[in-house]
Amino acid sequence: MLEIKNLHVEVDGKEILKGVNLKLEKGKVHALMGPNGSGKSSLANVIMGNPKYKITKGKILMNGEVINDLEPDERAKKGLFLSFQYPNEISGVTISNFLRTALNNLKEEKINVMDFQKLLKEKFALLNMKEDFASRYLNAGFSGGEKKKSEILQLAILNPRIAILDETDSGLDVQAIRDVADGINKIMDKDKIILIITHYKRILELIKPDKLSIMIDGKVVLEGGEELVDQLEEKGYGWIEQE
Repeated sequence: MLEIKNLHVEVDGKEILKGVNLKLEKGKVHALMGPNGSGKSSLANVIMGNPKYKITKGKILMNGEVINDLEPDERAKKGLFLSFQYPNEISGVTISNFLRTALNNLKEEKINVMDFQKLLKEKFALLNMKEDFASRYLNAGFSGGEKKKSEILQLAILNPRIAILDETDSGLDVQAIRDVADGINKIMDKDKIILIITHYKRILELIKPDKLSIMIDGKVVLEGGEELVDQLEEKGYGWIEQE
C-alpha cells in the first residue's frame, strides 16, 4: 500500500534523505529505528507532505499512485495519518469538536452529532479512557502521556489506512507506554499499515513488529525481524555503521 523508492530530500539546500527505499505492506506493523539525526522524523514528515521538505528525486507511492505533489489534506483523505512527536496545544478547541471536524473533512458523508457521540463513546471504551477527556481543550495542559493517548484516540476515530507514529513512546512512563501500546494493538487490523518510529525496545516488546528497518545517515541500511531489536539493545548502531 505504501512504497518509497530512491527518495532524496533537501531542507534549506541540505540533503537529509539520501536515497530511502522502504515498502510497507497491508496488515503489518513496521518499525523504524536509527540514531538521532538519521532522518526518521524527516521521512515521516515527507510522507505526510510537510512543505518544509523538498523532494529532489524519487517517489512516494500509495496503492501504486505517486503522491509526491499532493497536499497534506489530500494525503489524509487517501488514508494517511501522522502522530506527531511533539503534538501542538490548541486552547479553546475541545477534543470532541476537533475530532468531529476532522472526521467530517475526511469523509464524503458527514456524521451528525448524535452518531459521532456514539462513535466517541465506543472508542473511549475500547481504549479504556475516561469520557470527560472529550471536553478538554486539545493537548492544553496535558502530560506527555495524555498527549500521546490523545493521538491514539485520533487514530481510533479517524481510522486511517496507514498510520505513522513518530516516537509515540517518547517521554512516557512504563504504564503510559503500556496504555498506548494496548490502544495501538486494539486498533490494528488486516487492512491497516502501522509504522512505528522509535529509539527504544520497550514499546516493540508490547507491539510486535513484522519488520524492522534501520536508518543511518538518511538511508535505510538494514532490515530484518524483531531479533534486530535485541541486537541493537546489546550493541547499539556502531556495528551496522562498520559493516
